Amino acid sequence: MGRCNDIIKEYMKNSSLHGVKFLIDEEISFFERVFWLFAIILSWIGSAFLIMSALDAFHNNAISFVVESSYRDWTTNFPSVVVCESKNNDKIQEVADKIWGPDHDFTLEEILNELTFFRGESYHAIRECGEDIEVDCITLNFTDLVGMIRSSCDEVFSQCRWNSESFDCCSYFLPVQTEVGVCYALNSIHSEARNGKRQRLDTFSNKYTGPGSLYMELKTESNIYTIGEEEVPNLVTPKSEILTVGPYISYTRTISVKNIENDPLTRDVSVEQRNCRYTDENILDVHNYYSFSACSVQCRKDKQMRVCNCTNHLMPNVPVEQHCHVEGLRCLNDHYEDLSVVIAKWSVGKRGVVCTHCLPSCTEIDIGVVHDTRDNIYGHSSPLSMVTIGLASLPTERYKRNVIRGKLDLVVSIGGTAGLFVGASLLSFVEIFYYFIVRPCYHHRKTTKAPPKKQHTTLFDYCN
Repeated sequence: MGRCNDIIKEYMKNSSLHGVKFLIDEEISFFERVFWLFAIILSWIGSAFLIMSALDAFHNNAISFVVESSYRDWTTNFPSVVVCESKNNDKIQEVADKIWGPDHDFTLEEILNELTFFRGESYHAIRECGEDIEVDCITLNFTDLVGMIRSSCDEVFSQCRWNSESFDCCSYFLPVQTEVGVCYALNSIHSEARNGKRQRLDTFSNKYTGPGSLYMELKTESNIYTIGEEEVPNLVTPKSEILTVGPYISYTRTISVKNIENDPLTRDVSVEQRNCRYTDENILDVHNYYSFSACSVQCRKDKQMRVCNCTNHLMPNVPVEQHCHVEGLRCLNDHYEDLSVVIAKWSVGKRGVVCTHCLPSCTEIDIGVVHDTRDNIYGHSSPLSMVTIGLASLPTERYKRNVIRGKLDLVVSIGGTAGLFVGASLLSFVEIFYYFIVRPCYHHRKTTKAPPKKQHTTLFDYCN
């Protein structure tokens, strides 16, 4: 025990920690030792409080969000434009004639319309198709029916232009699987490659090109989504982001765009600290890239599986065996409000899906509709809809996400606090290891002529 006390006294006498040597100094009075003990305790307490404050700031306030306005040299990419067919009565009638003959009940066409363009409810399907589904109603599975009715890209687009320059629509509007069916997307990271290639149109705008503009002529009634490249159309996409178009009408939509620029150091900050996810930090199985809208789709899919033990047949990347049949559709219909509306977790008493784990995308953009116009074009030779979507002006502001408290800042803050209050450094902790482990072992081996093999000596051997 005496040897143990000697080691402790030697450490305190030579330690780089401020003040501890006075606690074993026999030349000063007891009152002075109490004074130094009190001062050391206060210093350690103050250091602990500041270190906890630095840790709290690092975990909860590591990111600053500011607005930049140095816009003269910015290059702005056009948002993703997604065209989703919303109605096709001619195809529905054609398929109905093929399945049930030309004298079929008109209600069966309504069933096909509900299944092909499913929006969460299926009133006619669950009313008309009961237990005798294989005999009286639908013999094909829903996925095959949708494939028979939905239009191909060539059947949707007539022509496209970017800043008055024509391009092949279907080379750049690529198919993408969504919660509302197969759509055709420009500038979307979720789009599928066609013939092994994923071509991307140069839709960048800057001070040399001016604001960009996209022109399309469509052959079918469609919903057009103007969203970020990482977002996907879904059942709860805000109506402000959807342009519903029909034949013999010319539409013009003018939009404004604000991008988000991220400090490269945000990659080193945890998801919880920055409160957003990058597209490649994916935790979903319905889409290959993360976004808030994709996460909300995952939320609905998971709840549909919990409540009804199946999911709707348009849900992307879901095995066919998990698709709902008529009884499953009845369950989805009965729980429509619970399964289709996304609500906040504090919305007590409201029905809907709570997606607490869904964070915004780190690269999402703010898109605003400046102006919408529509004009009739009944004199046109074919039933087309003409759509022009353009930037009102080049952006003059953008958001910037900066890291103000990174890991290096945390280390510097903790090191500065420890050095200021107690004089500690990294070598101060090395001293502890040296005085209580390395040095006793060395002296023991030096004083023992023949130590037993494989016997390890520690501080406890001296203390005992």
